Amino acid sequence: MFTTVLMIEKPLVSDDVELVTTLHGDEAVSFVVLIQPRGDQDRLLRALDDVALGEFDEAVREGSEPDDRETKQPATRALEHSLAMLREAGAQAEGEVIEDHPLDVLTAVVERTKADEVIVLTAPHLVEEFFHRDWATRARHKVGVPVLKLFAHTD
Repeated sequence: MFTTVLMIEKPLVSDDVELVTTLHGDEAVSFVVLIQPRGDQDRLLRALDDVALGEFDEAVREGSEPDDRETKQPATRALEHSLAMLREAGAQAEGEVIEDHPLDVLTAVVERTKADEVIVLTAPHLVEEFFHRDWATRARHKVGVPVLKLFAHTD
């Protein structure tokens, strides 16, 4: 069985599930899903991305995002929803909400599960990508398995 660690930012939609579950053809895939709650730590970068993409209303809304203390419950719901969708598609799936430094958790999960690959499923983050500070780029230098970056779909 092929083991994939899947880092996500938001709940999976059906197009995302189809994409990640069909990447390896008919081979059985097991997913370990990691999600980090949205919070204060990346608010400025999100706002800059919104401006770079011309989404000015979204940039203004970043100031009204909940702080770190209020984000775990939505992340838990997003994780549960995503796991259910992967299981409905016939994949094995488990996961966790990341509370510590994401790259450290990712590295530990890859080692613990003997994962074959990491997929970072994300929205475009122009500022982070330009400076090579996005999760996929940083993970490539740390985890020791192939890292694939895919762009998430929206509802």
